[in-house]
Amino acid sequence: MEVYLDSFLDYLARERQASPHTVNAYAVDLTQFCEYLRRAERTDPHSWDATLWEGFIHYLSRRGMSEASIARKLSAARAFLKHLYRLGVLDCEPPEMLAAFKVHRDLPTTLTPHEIRLLLLQPPLDTPHGLRDRTMLETMYTTGMRVSELLGLRLAQLNLSEQLVRVEGKRGRERWLPLTDSAVYWLQRYLSEARPKLATPKRPTDILFLNDRGGGLSRVAFWSKLKHYATQAGIEKPISPHTLRHSFAVHLLGGGADLRAVQELLGHEDISTTQIYTQVSLDRLKEVYKRSHPRR
Repeated sequence: MEVYLDSFLDYLARERQASPHTVNAYAVDLTQFCEYLRRAERTDPHSWDATLWEGFIHYLSRRGMSEASIARKLSAARAFLKHLYRLGVLDCEPPEMLAAFKVHRDLPTTLTPHEIRLLLLQPPLDTPHGLRDRTMLETMYTTGMRVSELLGLRLAQLNLSEQLVRVEGKRGRERWLPLTDSAVYWLQRYLSEARPKLATPKRPTDILFLNDRGGGLSRVAFWSKLKHYATQAGIEKPISPHTLRHSFAVHLLGGGADLRAVQELLGHEDISTTQIYTQVSLDRLKEVYKRSHPRR
């Protein structure tokens, strides 16, 4: 089983071009799946039928797993079994997961446009770090890109004359994202006033957003700065780098943007991933309706 697991993880990295983070997540989930097979004495692939999922769900539930975690591990296990089918280890397609297993998806936390404005006003503009932070926040909210995409930006990916930025997304997929006049303004200021002061001649790099040592910022550092500025702005909601991405999507849909267009901007493969934001917009619409309609 370990040989097959290594083969699957290699397939994810090489053929599907999955990120190291994704490969590691699959490794953790599938190690738990293999442990279940061993404990349940079901290591023989010919014994895998629809009851496989019932047993695995029960095994995970007893360990206090949330519905979302269980669903993720089920999905990883099924992807692994499909790989075994492609290799000829399984004679037929792996059994379907339980149709009755439903996952409650928590709606993402988003900021209001007013909260976004307050957040953007927090970085001090009289220091290279503050100017960099303002530019990062502006760029992320303007484009809705992932934090990994933001921190991985290179100078060559900017086309400020056309107000565009080229993003390298998951599995090497590229997409062009438009920039607002405001985002272009802050990027130009950062490039001319702040980045030269952060750059280190001994360590030249084309990474766009630099840390104190002239290298790229880490996700942890960005998250820490974001929480600091949110606290300064008086924002009490739980916030993460993805909150800006969620807010970007909800604000676009609230402004009348087409769902397919938002899907393209976010870089989602499946439109069902984007549809969660329509529920957020609908919930807000209901709240406005309740507050505003005289018959309510």
